[in-house]
Amino acid sequence: MKKFSKSWKSSKKPKKQRKYLANAPLHIRRRFLSAHLSKELRVKYKKRAFPVRKDDKVIVSKGQFKKTKGKVVSVNLKKSRVYIDSVQLIKKDGSKVFYPVHPSNLIITDLNLEDNERIKALTRSNKDVTSEKNKNS
Repeated sequence: MKKFSKSWKSSKKPKKQRKYLANAPLHIRRRFLSAHLSKELRVKYKKRAFPVRKDDKVIVSKGQFKKTKGKVVSVNLKKSRVYIDSVQLIKKDGSKVFYPVHPSNLIITDLNLEDNERIKALTRSNKDVTSEKNKNS
């Protein structure tokens, strides 16, 4: 197996872009799983997108499940897909299975802020949110 190179990212060639995505290690793949924030969250946190995590509430913006609201059940880093509780397919035998959705087709409406590291990541480059959080505490 060849060693992963970050320089592929800077290439314009689609072949090298695909190679970068396919061979990226998990700690870099985490960044690929970002979804847009809703307008309210965008104003509040002054960020356009943020990585999706389990227990975030999302709306599907594209595809056959468009306008479906739900809670993130799991995130698959290897396949770069997100599984949502209300987005399911019914198989021939009647069983339900979660349908994989790409995070670019999601809008985050509510963030899971139980983790302090995630709060720090939200407020890292934004001093207004930091001062607002200190007022509430």
